[in-house]
Amino acid sequence: MPDIFDVIADSTRRDILSRLHSAAARAKSADSELSVNALVDSLELSQPTVSKHLKVLREAGLVAVREDGQHRYYRLDVGPLEQLEDWLDSLMPGSHVEQGSRSGADQTVFAAWSGSELPAPIRKVADRIEHSGDAGAAVGRTVAEASHQVRTVIEGAVHAVEEATSKVEEKVIEPIRRRIKGSNN
Repeated sequence: MPDIFDVIADSTRRDILSRLHSAAARAKSADSELSVNALVDSLELSQPTVSKHLKVLREAGLVAVREDGQHRYYRLDVGPLEQLEDWLDSLMPGSHVEQGSRSGADQTVFAAWSGSELPAPIRKVADRIEHSGDAGAAVGRTVAEASHQVRTVIEGAVHAVEEATSKVEEKVIEPIRRRIKGSNN
């Protein structure tokens, strides 16, 4: 299964997830679906491009597909996102405390990230912002991209350490072993 951070690091895939979420919210049903053609039209991308991203999302378990003849209908599957939310929530300051007793700032940040309901005073301010959804999308995009960059750096560092360890083994440890083995004979 692909790493969920790699999957959501791509802005097109986040846009697809947002479209599917919006469709479910409009229909007030988690089972609401969009056809591939509807996604192609709303994203203004080619069908092969959208299908490629839907395949990645499907493999990550973030979307489910229903086939009807030659047509495919997709819906958001929030299970992996809920697991991610639980994990991220455990990293939040005061995670041992009930969510309801978090500070106002913690509640606001968490609500903005998760897309859940904002506290009333913050919601009033957010309602006045012309494109308030853009702020949440920008935060999500930035977090996903930063996470991907950090992981790429860490993977590079791990590779460098493994390579250095291999060279030390080859150039230092092995010659010593050969000398010790030769002197014991």
